Amino acid sequence: MERIATADTQASATPPGGPPAAESGSAAPLDSGMLDAMPRQREVLDEAGELVFAAPATALACAPAAVSPSASTPAVPAEYAPRIAPALTALRGVRPWRLLPTPTGTPFTFCYGVLLVVTSLIAQYAGPTLVGQLQQASSTDVTHLLRDPFLVLVASALWIVGGMVSPYAFLFLLVLTALERRIGGVRTAGVFLFGHIVATLATEGTVGIAVLAGHLPASSLHRLDYGISFGVATSIGALAGLLRPWLGLPMITLFAWTLIQSLLAFADPMTNWGHLISLTIGIATWPLIRRWAWAAQVTRVVGAGRVEVAGV
Repeated sequence: MERIATADTQASATPPGGPPAAESGSAAPLDSGMLDAMPRQREVLDEAGELVFAAPATALACAPAAVSPSASTPAVPAEYAPRIAPALTALRGVRPWRLLPTPTGTPFTFCYGVLLVVTSLIAQYAGPTLVGQLQQASSTDVTHLLRDPFLVLVASALWIVGGMVSPYAFLFLLVLTALERRIGGVRTAGVFLFGHIVATLATEGTVGIAVLAGHLPASSLHRLDYGISFGVATSIGALAGLLRPWLGLPMITLFAWTLIQSLLAFADPMTNWGHLISLTIGIATWPLIRRWAWAAQVTRVVGAGRVEVAGV
């Protein structure tokens, strides 16, 4: 291997008193103000006009790289990693638009919601006489239940007391959307109508018995009774059984406490008792609702597997 002479070796190879490097045909002699084997420094002027020396390129190349702010951020301790990872995964899976109904994802809630919007607009902008006649014909009072039970039980669920600004309209969208995504549209409709019908028959049947016993006047047989609140209360009770305990139990407790406060106010005891009955019906459906949710989840998994196999 051929050895390469450095500037130090070349300088030491020249004997004292010998001819300078320029006379022997080599490079020009080194500047007396510079050290041997050091790259020549470039002279520049700073902002104040003073003469300074710029750093050589070799020094810049050997300087350590700048550390980015992200690199200086301390890493998450290992003991907290198992707790943070599931939380980050859950946040990435949050999709707020799934809280509202869609034509393809939740067709029952979407179509039912559109129908409720139409009836709410009629109640707001139509004439008072026409609205009163329609709502009276849809009332599930004892007289109408004895005359045409099927018609009034369905028609009474087409109106929202208070219109679209009612709290039950907001609960309808959120609760029925969440329930339908878990158990399907047909089963959600069954839960809603079951609670609506049973709670209506329980309250109005009590009114009829009280009139026969003489505890209520005969005018109570023609009371105005309509709305979706019984079905929504049943759906809330059913949905609480499908949520995690840290979410389902506070939700059902808060809703039940609101109903109890309304009952204690004694403004409309029959309707308030109907809400509590509806909530109890929803809680009673937990075993069936959970089986339905499990079956729906298995169907989705199997369906996804079939699609994947078909794609292969």
